Amino acid sequence: MSRKFKLLFVSLFAIMVLAACGSSDKEDNATSSTDSGSTEEKGVFKVGLEAGYPPFNWTQKDDSNGAVKIDGSEEYAGGYDVEIAKRVADALGKELVIVKTEWDGLLPALQSNVIDAIIAGMSPTEERKAAIDFTENYYTSDFVIVVKADGKYKDAKTLADFAGAKITSQLNTTNYAVIDQIPDVKKETAMESFAHMRVALESGVIDGYVAERPEAISSTSANSNFAFVELEEGFETKPEDVSVAIGLRKGDENLAKINEALSEISEEERQEIMDNAISNQPAAN
Repeated sequence: MSRKFKLLFVSLFAIMVLAACGSSDKEDNATSSTDSGSTEEKGVFKVGLEAGYPPFNWTQKDDSNGAVKIDGSEEYAGGYDVEIAKRVADALGKELVIVKTEWDGLLPALQSNVIDAIIAGMSPTEERKAAIDFTENYYTSDFVIVVKADGKYKDAKTLADFAGAKITSQLNTTNYAVIDQIPDVKKETAMESFAHMRVALESGVIDGYVAERPEAISSTSANSNFAFVELEEGFETKPEDVSVAIGLRKGDENLAKINEALSEISEEERQEIMDNAISNQPAAN
């Protein structure tokens, strides 16, 4: 091979390598842009919830009664929260994506952009407001105590009637905090989910658990061995303790639009949605 020809060959080879590198860089940049793109760019609205807190949210096997497929799963999420999430997604003009997330993982998931909103029966407490923003309330309830239908506490009327009772609720919730108001109560270790509490109550490990009224209705509808006590002299609570709102990242530009969407749902319609959720919950929940 002549020196001139070798030089030409080397030059052509160098051009090909540079072209290939340029193409690779462009592809890498395109991939990086897609991977790091926000859900705003993808046109989806990612909502985090437990899918284990009926009637607010639960997991089921199909899309019956308007359930939405859980991201990365063959299962579906249904319930009051899902119906509210649909309304919000429609108002934003986005596709609803449900991300099943443990209760304690909801705030971190929101703050790290894994999800766009928390719609999970979460109360807008002052402590949480320090970390995230909240919309206006989308449901308001009160606290009751779920007990055995044939147990010693079924006829309780006041908090004092639960003196000596083994009571619990969910970890990191206002439900659990208010147990301290019961005189001489045996406050049991907080549990991860209400499903765990139902099992504990059925087996006699606890005498009762504090729940929001819709959850109590859901629980007693699913299990005739349970009843719930609406106290004549009940817990002292702040409005935010018994309300639920949508959690958003600080400064979310969609806050006003979401509030507008929520304002269009009348109190009568909200109660109708909740009644349907209680009626439609899977028996296993």
